[in-house]
Amino acid sequence: MSPVAVRAEEIHPSLWRASQLAQGRGRVVDTGYPTLSAELPGGGWPVGSLIDLLVQQAGVGELRLLRPALNSLGKRPVALLQPPHTPDALGLSYIGLSLDKVMLVKAPGTADALWSAETLFIMVRPLATAQDSSPALLRLALRPAEKGMTVDIVKRRGPARAEPLSIPLQPTPVLFSSRPRSSRRHLTPIAARGMKAEAQRLIPSIEQ
Repeated sequence: MSPVAVRAEEIHPSLWRASQLAQGRGRVVDTGYPTLSAELPGGGWPVGSLIDLLVQQAGVGELRLLRPALNSLGKRPVALLQPPHTPDALGLSYIGLSLDKVMLVKAPGTADALWSAETLFIMVRPLATAQDSSPALLRLALRPAEKGMTVDIVKRRGPARAEPLSIPLQPTPVLFSSRPRSSRRHLTPIAARGMKAEAQRLIPSIEQ
């Protein structure tokens, strides 16, 4: 009697064959880019799991890459923890984020920053950390390209991919404006522990 082939996911949802893309175990948010979604387990950004975006430098298009997912949140809040630069209101408006739904979290110390990170799902880190170990289920290396960016899949629940993905991104209109920049509106930082209740709203609001 010949053995019956059994899919790894049928044994346990956490199992997958190294040669096959794992099936998503939980809810995902569509990336908005079919080429990218087709390469991710479940077909999108995993909700409730840590995601590492590894960039050469801040501002290569990481927020524009997240634009479709952020827009799908509706009026639910988004927290920015220790961003390398003060977010610009015009840039946030371009990707569909109004200031009244964005929280800028400033942590006074490492311990506070680590606590705050527990309420976040996407971390933007330097590309140099690609060789470091990470608990993130998904790690993507982002590099700027002429018409958008290239995305290398550093880690995923599935086979390695040798060739990078080419993701087209719309350029920010502010960069092409011939008019002088007016004074910026800045977000007001909030203390990580002083606004603990506010930060905790993120988890239920995203998962609902």
